[in-house]
Formats: sequence, C-alpha cells, structure tokens
Amino acid sequence: MIQIRKSQDRGHFDHGWLRTYHTFSFSDYHDPKHMGFRHLRVINEDYVAPADGFEEHPHRDMEILTYILEGALEHRDSMGNGSVIRPGDMQRMSAGTGVTHSEFNASKTEAVHLLQIWILPESKGIQPGYEQKNFPVESRANRLKLLASRSGEEGSVTIHQDVRVYASLLSAGNELRYETSGDRYAWLQLASGELNVSGRSVRAGDGLSISGEEKLLIRANNDSHFLLFDLN
Repeated sequence: MIQIRKSQDRGHFDHGWLRTYHTFSFSDYHDPKHMGFRHLRVINEDYVAPADGFEEHPHRDMEILTYILEGALEHRDSMGNGSVIRPGDMQRMSAGTGVTHSEFNASKTEAVHLLQIWILPESKGIQPGYEQKNFPVESRANRLKLLASRSGEEGSVTIHQDVRVYASLLSAGNELRYETSGDRYAWLQLASGELNVSGRSVRAGDGLSISGEEKLLIRANNDSHFLLFDLN
C-alpha cells in the first residue's frame, strides 16, 4: 500500500525568521492522524532567514538528523561540537540522556533550506553523540546513496535504530528500483522536482508512506532530489 502525504496538507507556520512545514505533528501543530510513521517521528522542512536561527534548546532520547538542501547552518552543542553544515552533509546528533544545541544560518544574506528528521532510538538513556559526514553530488547522482544506518555501513553516519536513510539526485527521465522485504516499510520525502513512484505522481514537499510493497519503481519526471527511509 502506498499513501501520499500532500505538501499542502502539512502543518505550516511562518514566524518571520522561520518558515516551517511539518509532515508529522510537531510543536503547535497536532494531528492525531499524523504522529509519525514507524520509528520516523519528525520531518520538518525549514527555511531559516539570514543571520537568524534556533537559540540554545534541549533534546533527549531522540536521533536527530539534519540534511541541508541550500545554504549553510552553523551548529553548536553542549558536547563541545561546533560545525557548519552544508549541502551534501548529513549530521547526526544522538540526544540520549540530554543535550543542548543551537542552530543558526551561517549567512548574513542567504536563507538556509533544510530537512530536520527525528527518529525514535532503540533504547532510552544512551550516551549523547555527534557525527557529520559529506556525501558529494556524484555519490548521490542517479542512485540511492546510503547516508545513515544502524551499522554505519558504506560510510554512512550511525544511528541507534534499525533505519536506513538514502538520498538521490535523480535526473529527468532516469529511474531507480528499490526492493524491500515484506516485513519492512518505507517513507519517501521529495525535496524538489517531480517523481512517479510505482504509478503515483508526487511533487516537491510530498511524502509517501509505503507498506506491503516488495519493490518500488522511482522515475523522475524532471530533476528531483529526495530522501528514502527503509524502516522496520
């Protein structure tokens, strides 16, 4: 079964410094029909104004992934990490027993566009941790590139859950096939472009929940950028 979560149906807030779209319930947006999908709890699409951002705030017991689409985001946390996250980077922060961090647009002139993803961990109370890796454009072009996994295989960042996160930059007219076992699930989030996924048309901002499907045929109607989550 494949179900579409339309972009326009997401929760949306414009705070001036932040325009944000919530695929699942988050903060002041609550929809009991959209509380997450399997271990995937949050997908927020954020546009942060120049020289602004999220002041220091706490998290715990969550695997937090940040994926930059455009611009650059400056990160600092209570573990002593400080970095700038750019397109092609995948950042993983395991909040575990508790961590505080801040995130600011690193540019004074350009907005930053990102996806922030929360995944429920396998267990609570783990030691907080941080990891950031870059995946060049050519590694994601017209293929599914593994960015995050429990085992850290293929150079992916390591998350504390049986979830695999892929990214692809799929050129117009190209297609990919993805096979999953019958007891696994998948979520596809389209960041830009237009896809046909096993007969379903999706546009930028749309998401797809996928269950009971043994294979997916993903074809780009135009140049497209998406994330694919393989979930237990």
